[in-house]
Amino acid sequence: MNLANKLTLMRVILVVFFLFFIYIDIPYHFLFALIVFAGASITDALDGHIARKNNLITNFGKFLDPLADKVLVMAALAVFVEIDEVSMSAIPLIIIISREFMVSGLRLFAANSGVVAAAGMWGKLKTAFTMITIIGILAWLVFVYDFSGFNLNLGDNFYNISEICISSMIWISTLLTIISGVLYLKSYWHFIDVDK
Repeated sequence: MNLANKLTLMRVILVVFFLFFIYIDIPYHFLFALIVFAGASITDALDGHIARKNNLITNFGKFLDPLADKVLVMAALAVFVEIDEVSMSAIPLIIIISREFMVSGLRLFAANSGVVAAAGMWGKLKTAFTMITIIGILAWLVFVYDFSGFNLNLGDNFYNISEICISSMIWISTLLTIISGVLYLKSYWHFIDVDK
């Protein structure tokens, strides 16, 4: 197994550690979860770069890399739905999951025709913004709960504004997901034979 594939596999394993630190009741558990997620995000950037630079692209990597990305992001978003402090609606999660199923299906249709359906600019923007959103929410949880806001007595207004910011970032991620999904569907719709 080459280095790029090892990094991809590591990202899948780090999801387990991310969930472990989110749920375990120990001091600074959100901080540990943030560190793990940030580390996993870095491997996402590294493995593709290493694979392309050193000609290490394999079928295993093509299969596992997008799967690892989806598992990492979906795990974090699913956790945010469950954590009361984040108050994330399940609707964005459902939209994002639906988009990923659709894109995966279109990629299969394209692959059957010998075409590799690469991620477009909007897809990359969606992924980058979603990662930033998740890291931002985790950083907020670290500040507010692990470090108790540095005992600054920030008041209700701070928490209300924080909730609005978090909600806005989540919905912007969702909007980017919808846009990239629609553009993807438009680009590869001709691979779907509606008569069958």
